[in-house]
Amino acid sequence: MKRAAHLALAALTLLLLPWAALVVAACSLPLPDALSAERARTQVLVLDRDGRLLREVAVGSGAAESPVSLDEVSPWVVPALLAAEDGRFFQHPGVDPLSLTRALAQMAVERRVVSGASTLTQQLARTLVPRPRSVLGKLREMALALRIEASLPKRRILEEYLSRVEFGPGLVGIQAASRSYFGKPAAELDLSEAAALVSMPRGPSLYDPRRRPQLLERRRLRVLSRLEALSLASSAEIARAELTPMRFARSTHVSGAEHLSFALAARHAGSGRERTRALRTTLDAALQKEAERIAEATLPSLERHGGDAISLVALDNESGEVLAYVGSPSYFDVERRGANDGVVARRQPGSALKPFVYATAMAELGYGAATLLPDLPQDFAMPGGSFAPRNYDQRFRGPVLLRQALGSSLNLPAVEVASRVGPQRLLEMLRRFGFESLEREAEHYGVGLALGDGEVTLLELTSAYAALARGGELLAPRLVLSREGATGAVSRFPESSPRRVLRPELAALLGDILSDDAARAAGFGRDSVLNLPFPVAAKTGTSKGYRDNWAVGYTREVTVGVWVGNFDGSPLRDASGITAAGPAFHDLMLGAMRGRTPEPLFDASLLSEAEVCSVSGSLPGPACEHRRRERFARGHEPTTTCELHVRVHVDQEGREQDARCGGAEQVRERYPVEYRAWAERAGRPVVGRSRSPSCPPASETAESRVTFPRDGQRFALDADGPARQEIVLSAASSAARLRFVIDGKPTAELTPPFRLPWPLAPGSHRVAVEALGARSESVAFEVAGP
Repeated sequence: MKRAAHLALAALTLLLLPWAALVVAACSLPLPDALSAERARTQVLVLDRDGRLLREVAVGSGAAESPVSLDEVSPWVVPALLAAEDGRFFQHPGVDPLSLTRALAQMAVERRVVSGASTLTQQLARTLVPRPRSVLGKLREMALALRIEASLPKRRILEEYLSRVEFGPGLVGIQAASRSYFGKPAAELDLSEAAALVSMPRGPSLYDPRRRPQLLERRRLRVLSRLEALSLASSAEIARAELTPMRFARSTHVSGAEHLSFALAARHAGSGRERTRALRTTLDAALQKEAERIAEATLPSLERHGGDAISLVALDNESGEVLAYVGSPSYFDVERRGANDGVVARRQPGSALKPFVYATAMAELGYGAATLLPDLPQDFAMPGGSFAPRNYDQRFRGPVLLRQALGSSLNLPAVEVASRVGPQRLLEMLRRFGFESLEREAEHYGVGLALGDGEVTLLELTSAYAALARGGELLAPRLVLSREGATGAVSRFPESSPRRVLRPELAALLGDILSDDAARAAGFGRDSVLNLPFPVAAKTGTSKGYRDNWAVGYTREVTVGVWVGNFDGSPLRDASGITAAGPAFHDLMLGAMRGRTPEPLFDASLLSEAEVCSVSGSLPGPACEHRRRERFARGHEPTTTCELHVRVHVDQEGREQDARCGGAEQVRERYPVEYRAWAERAGRPVVGRSRSPSCPPASETAESRVTFPRDGQRFALDADGPARQEIVLSAASSAARLRFVIDGKPTAELTPPFRLPWPLAPGSHRVAVEALGARSESVAFEVAGP
């Protein structure tokens, strides 16, 4: 008898020991912050611009949700929930020993999981504090469930469950699910509808009625059968519910607004008497839904390129109001890191920054659409070494005009221009356009900034392009129109004032270039996705390593920006801005312009037209056979005549000879020395390639000139700028070497490209160049002190 008593006591001890350990663990665990009584929840209604509900957000609870009390749900919800998930909810302390024993016994017999043993309280604990899928994780979940049950009444636990658990993809809480699937509040659900909704937490995506209605129907019928078995509903009520067909409302849920809704609610929630009841955003619900549809439709093609993330934004240019904002295709998609907000994430923009490189050159150096630029292989000094950029297609085109360089997104001319203006001035221009994410010093970025070697956000980039659409005026993006307080008082958010960042004629010229389908034909072909049925100025970008693809552009009315890639930073495959981001940009721009009458893209009166040589960009000379009409900012029309094309006399073999010997005339090309190697390889008809032995032309002298600064140009030292502020002197010459002569003092000889950084000093200055003993005409310029 004594031995049997000892054995019984030992068995009882072994049986109770795990439960005692759980109780001890529960006592040591803190109640999750989200359930703490000290953290009162503030519910904020986030509305679109017309007052339609986008989302209900509970702030201060540690989760985004649509909170409800049991008084706000149908009387059928709790019985259906207990039948679906936890029939002994009111009999156990948070962990159900009977269900656990049954589940373990079934698993031992079947050697697989036959039924679960998680109580409602355990599911709530798992929602509030995610755990690893391990034995230790399960034990911690059980201990936390005991802690919750010891701290909260059963009614509160049910309310927290119904408020916090996911009842559908992106639908947190039964209130949000009821509105989305049935178009009614949870208080109006009938038994059939309640049974359907409580079936979904077991697998929110698996039982989504819009994707797998048959699976949900089978589970709904099982829940109804369980209700009858537990005597929670009569046989007649169950029979009526089983015969009631499911009529799902057309979805009005705007799933892409979560990122903005959660951020705004957290930022403007307030507390106490200053609590915010509702925020009216600038979003247009119809355009927002269309943007979300475009994001979802883009995913299959994007996945073929190894990408799974896309972000979109649309702005109204006149007001700066954000009309559509998609941070990711699905906020609640954990596998794709959907909670990341690609609209405000910092990523490298690639070539999408090039318009601002050329804007700097137009403003500081007087460049225009016909400025001649080198598309030639070069090495540029960078922090930590040299930088040898290449074009996307690995080709070199020699001399190109700025219009083609920007339109076809050529890398080498852009980096050359960045070198001429200097990284400091380029960075200052970008910051004027609102790129606050570029926080490092200019030396950190170097000339690579021209190709996007710095991280910016999609919202910054789209806002900067909108400034071009406004003729060079920056207006901070506006996200909220008004706030309704706890007392019902409504206060409007102030509108920001526009700030000029670029002269209007230069913004007009950039708009003309970025909307020129012919200018981008060499890089992207005719009639690309950037070509729409109304005037659109657009640009794409691809970052280093193909991690980020961008497309951004504007009409007079709206600006649209798109980013695609992966939130983990992994690269895309065989993708570029125009192939991966371009189609979504095209579709969203069509949607944003629907119902609007397109106005002219820019004020054409700000620009003038002149005929230029198609190759050199200068006024046509008598030897220029190919000419075109080009636009210029008024007052900046070309004044020099083309020196690239010349007429020469040739003998019968086509060899050049002196004019006194007669012979036929042909047009040949005379390139500055830095282009000569390219011209020879390209087979261009270069002057001097072959000479007649019987009548050689007279020997040539070097032709040299200062190309920057311009005569009469003025500069000013910035009192808040760095200690050393400089410009880059540049020259063109047919000679192989030259030297600058600054204020009468010659410098050391230079080889092409002829550029010389020169520190600005207050006063009047003159600069000329010397080559082969001949000095060019001097250029005068002024530097004003700080």
